[in-house]
Amino acid sequence: MSSTHVPSCRGRDINRAPSAPKLRSVLTTLLVNADRVVPVPSLMRELWNDTPPSSGPTTLQTYILALRRLLSKVTGMSTAVVSREVLVTRAGGYQLRTDGATLDVHRYQSLLAAGRTALINGDDEQGVSLLAEALAQWRGPALVDVPIGPVLESKRRQLEVSRQVMLEYLVDAQLRLGSYGEVLTELAALTAEFPHQEGMHAQYMRALYLSGRRSEALEAFQRLRGGLVRELGLEPGPLVQQLHRAMLDNRADVVAQLPTQRPRGEIVGSSAWGGDRDY
Repeated sequence: MSSTHVPSCRGRDINRAPSAPKLRSVLTTLLVNADRVVPVPSLMRELWNDTPPSSGPTTLQTYILALRRLLSKVTGMSTAVVSREVLVTRAGGYQLRTDGATLDVHRYQSLLAAGRTALINGDDEQGVSLLAEALAQWRGPALVDVPIGPVLESKRRQLEVSRQVMLEYLVDAQLRLGSYGEVLTELAALTAEFPHQEGMHAQYMRALYLSGRRSEALEAFQRLRGGLVRELGLEPGPLVQQLHRAMLDNRADVVAQLPTQRPRGEIVGSSAWGGDRDY
């Protein structure tokens, strides 16, 4: 999910991101906190960690002026209007006002919230549709095209964890709908991307088994267990082991009835399969 598309106040989304690394960092920090005041110390820390140069405040002001000029070109506004209405100086920091412009991160979060609500209410078909649309907002890893400092790293991790758990909920809902074969390709890629994520592997094992591919499902468990033991010194969690035993005993009824996870409350939670374990 790239965050360096420059929003236009006239409703367009124009990719005119600056090429200078630190200027991109400032713009991205403002974008991921759009419509909120970003304190000057946070921007300084993002640019220079905990050792800003003595010229740091002046250099930051130079970056802000450069961004205002860029936004002026994109929006057709004068730099004075941009300073008053778009990239605004506030007490102790700066605020990038979007005034209704759509950022991919905002659309993702809106679709995720709607999809989560649908799943909580038991509407798996609507939940799958909304979460699939939320996933389509991603264009690669979060903030992939931006130099990452400590402030953006925290936001990057938050987005990636949100995506990971959303994917588990999406696939869980697809499995509840009986779409076993349809999710296999996606799950094969996800288990490679998240080699220690038990929820992803458990879903893959279930989909393989319920598609009539029992030996491959058992192999998937061995790959998961081998990686956890070898790299983390952990055995798979109880539910994953229960799933493995059911597959060994060829108990399709048990495999099909093992719980899938629905979101709980306002926050996207962790997996029912052990995703809340400390690795």
